[in-house]
Order: sequence, then C-alpha cells, then structure tokens
Amino acid sequence: MFDISCIDAYRRYLTDERQASANTISSYIRDISQFADFLNGIGKGGFSGATEDDVRLFLLQLEKNGRSQSTISRCIASLKVFFHCMVDKGLVEYNPAESISATAKYKKPPRILTNGEIERLLEQPDRKDLKGCRDKAMFETLYATGIRVSELIALDETDVNLSTGLVTCRNGKERVIPLYAAAVKAIGNYLSFSRVRMAAQGECALFVNATGRRMSRQGFWKILKSYSEKAQIDEDITPQMLRHSFAAHLLENGADLRSLQEMLGHADISSTQVYTRAVKRQLKDVYNKTHPRT
Repeated sequence: MFDISCIDAYRRYLTDERQASANTISSYIRDISQFADFLNGIGKGGFSGATEDDVRLFLLQLEKNGRSQSTISRCIASLKVFFHCMVDKGLVEYNPAESISATAKYKKPPRILTNGEIERLLEQPDRKDLKGCRDKAMFETLYATGIRVSELIALDETDVNLSTGLVTCRNGKERVIPLYAAAVKAIGNYLSFSRVRMAAQGECALFVNATGRRMSRQGFWKILKSYSEKAQIDEDITPQMLRHSFAAHLLENGADLRSLQEMLGHADISSTQVYTRAVKRQLKDVYNKTHPRT
C-alpha cells in the first residue's frame, strides 16, 4: 500500500514545491487522509485502486454529512492536486479526480445487478400460478426493455406485438423497443393463462392486479421486494436497478450509446454515458479480483 508514502510525498510537495501556507497544507492533508479512510472503509487497498466513482461517492458522503459547498470544493481541489502529484511521481497510474467538477451534483453510481442475480430473480415466480405467471412476464419485460416502472404499468395490452417481438412505450418519450425471445414467451404465457382470468371486464392494461385493474407502482414494488428476498440478493432490488442492469449489460455486450439512448428514452446522451462508467468500474473490479498478477 502506498497510503503513508503518498501522503508524506504530498506534504513535501505542498511545502517545498507549492510553498503552500500552513493552513492550506493542514486542510489538504486532512482531506486526503479522510479520503484514505473512506477507501479503506469500502475495501480498497490504497490510492492506486481509487476510481472516479470512488471520488464521487466520497464527495456524496461529505454532502450527506452536511459539509458546506466551499469545503467540498476545496476537497475536490485537494484531490486533483494530490493525484496529479502522485501520477508525476509514479505512485499511481491516473488521476480519478481529474474530470470532477466543483459544481457537479455527486450522484451515487448506479447499482448494477450481476447476470447471476438477474437469473435468480427471473427464476423465482411460479409460472403455474396466475400471479407468478404475471410476475414472470413483468420482470422479463422490464429486463428486456429497460423501461421505467411507470412505463411498465402504463402499457396497454395493444402495446405489445408478440408476432414481431416489439413493445411500444407511450408513457413519456414514445419509442418502440425489441423483446428477446424469453420475454415474448413469458408475456404470451401470461396473456393466455393469467390475464384472461385476472383482468376485469373492459380493462385495457397489460398488467393487472388481484382486483383485475391496472397494476400500481406501489403494488409492483411490493412484488419485486418479495421476490428479491426469495432470490437471496443482499439488498432490496428496485425497479431502477433492473433498468440500470439492462443498460449496463447491453453495453458490456457491444451495444452502442446512441441505440441505448433511444431505447432508454434519454433526451441527452450524457444521461446514458453514466452506464459506460459503471461498466468500466465493474470491469476494473473484476480485473483486480481475478488477474493473477494483481
């Protein structure tokens, strides 16, 4: 670990090369020491393993702890100078704070479910049960399309074309999104087995609740929470996690950002680019855990 030597080198840099004041040196060293404690707390071995998302999470934590914007801005400046110094001295490979803006809102990076977690979740509903068959179709639709839960429950039966394998999302930015074969099969089974028995007369909603009316957001959340517990996934799965996972998994398998932007209904591609960072972070974590020379 380079932590102690890095901090000592940084102190010498601030004193000898930057000729910073005693107060500035004290503040900057305190910022870096706090960041070191944060990295240790999340299981990182040292500064050399820090990522841009780690920096953003650290700043988000400062914000949640009530630190002022001026304190956070100073901390960003300190991290930028620190990592620039460490790169110059060959103690770390790159500066994870380089692209961080003092005016940015520090959002927690999206939680991406692993392929194994997705598979466990999709396997939970009992397809021989009316509700289980419906739940399987809802989960497959979410993961197949990446639509929001508000868009899922707004779907009408006529918005799905199983013969072409397409779903038309009209809630929000209207778009047509492909369905993979397993999702087409799950929706078909639901329509022929569950919906014909569950839907109230005249109800046009694709997914209905126990009363035969359109599924509500709250109802879907309760269903998802129940299945996430059955799947023994460490934390509660949110509908947004399925959307995040859809996006990240498509990128991992070669999807381009423009196509993904269209499927997600993002007006600005910068909203889509967050998944690129998430995928890169995940790949780096896998590399660090599995490469024989790390």
